[in-house]
Amino acid sequence: MGIAVSSWQLAKEVSIAGELGVISGTAIDSVVARRLQDGDPTGDIRRAMAAFPNQETIKEILNRFFIEGGREAGKPYLDVPKLSIKGNLFSNNLLAVASFVEVWLAKEGHTGIIGMNILEKIQLAIPAQLYGAMLADVDYILIGAGIPAQVPQLLNEISLGNKVAMKVDVADTKEKHYLHFDPRSLGIENFPTKRPLFLAIVTSHALVAYLNKDEETKPDGYVIEYHVAGGHNAPPRAKNHVNEEGEAVYNELDTPNLEKIFASGSPFWLAGGYATPSKVREALSFGAQGVQVGSLFALAQESGFTDENRSSILQSLADPSMRVMTDASASPTGFPFKVIQNNQTLSNDNLYKERTRICDLGYLRTMFQREKGGIGYRCPAEPLDNYEFKNGEVDQAQGSKCLCNALMADIGLGQTRPDGRIEISLLTFGSDLEGPRALRALHPEGWNAMQALNFLKSAI
Repeated sequence: MGIAVSSWQLAKEVSIAGELGVISGTAIDSVVARRLQDGDPTGDIRRAMAAFPNQETIKEILNRFFIEGGREAGKPYLDVPKLSIKGNLFSNNLLAVASFVEVWLAKEGHTGIIGMNILEKIQLAIPAQLYGAMLADVDYILIGAGIPAQVPQLLNEISLGNKVAMKVDVADTKEKHYLHFDPRSLGIENFPTKRPLFLAIVTSHALVAYLNKDEETKPDGYVIEYHVAGGHNAPPRAKNHVNEEGEAVYNELDTPNLEKIFASGSPFWLAGGYATPSKVREALSFGAQGVQVGSLFALAQESGFTDENRSSILQSLADPSMRVMTDASASPTGFPFKVIQNNQTLSNDNLYKERTRICDLGYLRTMFQREKGGIGYRCPAEPLDNYEFKNGEVDQAQGSKCLCNALMADIGLGQTRPDGRIEISLLTFGSDLEGPRALRALHPEGWNAMQALNFLKSAI
């Protein structure tokens, strides 16, 4: 969920309770770097770092980012290097260490299972993240927001310590481009890693059939995600699918055929709209192994949301007019993105227009082929004149919001700008509010992960 909303603390509690706890791997290098700059007040990050098998790498990261007692008030965070197809040893080290830290902390002190969720869209981070998570003995990898056909083989090769070449998407060209990654470049020799199980997050039976055709692309199971899920959604399949308000509109074409998915023989879990006891029971009746639930746990006390953001959503749930919009233009990825309409966030058009466009984190940039050769990077959320100069379609960039900075703000790690402003939030949530509202009725002041689990399992 989001950037570190699905925190190691939350995943750990879910895992201890006997379920699969999943941490978010999105922008995890920036999360760890900023927490170090805030002084790592609990010492958790440095405790996990002490278990990393290459301490020279740890020294380099600490020297660059750790500030004893935390950064001065009003001082901006030092950003991590932007991801590049050329590769960068420090960037790969940081990605691997950050993934290791989150998984290690989630697994510390118990024998439960832990997974890590990665966006396929952020391709340049995937190999190093997989390696770092495997060094911490991650049990599951979950990947969506794209077609993760290369992931099974990446896991196979990286678990053996082999070099990999991952095909990456580059716009404005038919030429193939690859990201190269060598686990041994991180200076860790003969360190045993196991291959985690892989769950592909998909929205259609057709994609299940496609991935199952070849053993090289076949995952170990699927999360079947309906379009009411929070965060990114798959684009609607019908033409003219955006209404006058700029909201993506779905119909029966976007409903997965569960009979065909069950007939595939692959284990699957259902997600998006399965956050009540009755829906859990329904999922099991369809042959699913269980459900994946986000929104209920985003509001749990152990999630990465700031107390302010968690309280704001809890209060909104009591209002019948609360609206979660499937914004067709908000995300730089081009995928629809669920946005809570809240006047204190970037969903407020005035606050959005007041913010100076900037792309300083760059996770959602698109690579493109320059006319004069070489690879460039552009983002619909960057300044429009920059985007146009890079042959981006400005009309499609209107309304695009910097999710990288906004989601960092959601967890209290928003950047401080030269004028003293701190980046503001953009809150995502599932549009099916039945489960969260039912749980709020039971726990009006909020709940923890165990109470959310007990609620979901009460009808089984």
